[in-house]
Amino acid sequence: MSTAVTETPTTAPAAPAAGSPAATRGHVQITDVRKTYGATEVLKGVSLIVPPGGVAVIVGPSGSGKSTLLRTINHLEKVDGGYITIDGELVGYRLRGNKLHELREKDILKQRTDIGMVFQNFNLFPHLTALENVAEPPVVAQGRSKEEARKRALELLDRVGLKDRANAYPRQLSGGQQQRVAIARALALNPKILLFDEPTSALDPELVNEVLDVIRELATSGTTLIIVTHEMGFARDVADTVVFMDEGQIIEQGSPQEIFTNPREPRTRSFFSKVIEPAFNI
Repeated sequence: MSTAVTETPTTAPAAPAAGSPAATRGHVQITDVRKTYGATEVLKGVSLIVPPGGVAVIVGPSGSGKSTLLRTINHLEKVDGGYITIDGELVGYRLRGNKLHELREKDILKQRTDIGMVFQNFNLFPHLTALENVAEPPVVAQGRSKEEARKRALELLDRVGLKDRANAYPRQLSGGQQQRVAIARALALNPKILLFDEPTSALDPELVNEVLDVIRELATSGTTLIIVTHEMGFARDVADTVVFMDEGQIIEQGSPQEIFTNPREPRTRSFFSKVIEPAFNI
């Protein structure tokens, strides 16, 4: 049964023009998104646009709503108000009259093939090898042949520096290697956008850079990336836009130069003064 959302867009989001160039692939628009758990409003009218191929890095204190926002983008969390579109298509809902109604589960799952997500804790299948973890999703979700999926999986494992570990099981891999397999798995579906939810938070410090280096390479590939992280140096290096969130709201956003060296808002300045090394010259 479809579920109406109480707060709806005043106008239907525009669909992308037929035959629009590939350069428009991965345009994300988040409009007045709200999310409540019980009496706690976790997202308080968040709006954000990430253009095709853009790299948006979301930072802020724990509990500010960063991960919840990320999970609304692929409809792992239902919104209680507002809406999200990717390339003009509503995520998780259809517009009927002036109300949003939730899509059927199979249609939501189909949409998710366009939205890759890399979680904190890898989420690999322990009974499958690295190669099988990467090759399985395109076969199951997109109906690709096993031969095609296997070939693509080997290419992606090579891209993340793990082709020689293709036949290893997750338990035989370090945390950094498991996370790189998870990135390859997300890429296997050729998504329009990639979401990263604190991808290095579960790693030992010496393994962090091997994962960040893979994401740095992806940031130059033309795929739209939205990244939640506590790695401020990494955010400065890869972001087109840095988004600072606190208490369920976007307090400030701008280029890394603007946000890290000359934040306008007192809450932003206070946060960065506690978490950023003096070399950032705030």
